Amino acid sequence: MSLLTLLPFIVLIGAMFLMTRSAKKKQQQAVDMRNQMQPGSGIRTIGGIYATVKEVNEDTVLVDAGPGVELLFAKNAIGAVLSDDEYNRVVHGIEHDLKSDADLVPDDASSLTETDDSAADTGADDKAVDLGKKDAADEPAGDDTPAAEAKTDAEPKKTDGDSEAK
Repeated sequence: MSLLTLLPFIVLIGAMFLMTRSAKKKQQQAVDMRNQMQPGSGIRTIGGIYATVKEVNEDTVLVDAGPGVELLFAKNAIGAVLSDDEYNRVVHGIEHDLKSDADLVPDDASSLTETDDSAADTGADDKAVDLGKKDAADEPAGDDTPAAEAKTDAEPKKTDGDSEAK
């Protein structure tokens, strides 16, 4: 056999080797993550339950999911061990600010462009802006205009059902 016919098989075997190697690496990282669980650390299960670890055994983990709720999970059912900041953010809604309050972006962006002088002059900017579009109330009430007559002539006239086309 020539090298050219063996090349696709070599590439396929190499790709399979790389895929299994990365899968084994991810499995090892998951095992290491589960082994570093300690009582008091926050976790998320593969089912999406957030809880605090109470006790770690060889194959199981006892967790506290709420007041008076203790659950026993297999270690393989632990999806992630969370940092304290992330656990408090998700479970308790507590945001840990690493920056000062001055770096926060406000919800209303108008405060970013306003100065003290322009804030006092906002009363002058509240009048309506004419964009060139007219409302039905602004149109003349009379239908005596030539445009109104052209519209009525263009409309087909209604008959009693007697039509000439048979």
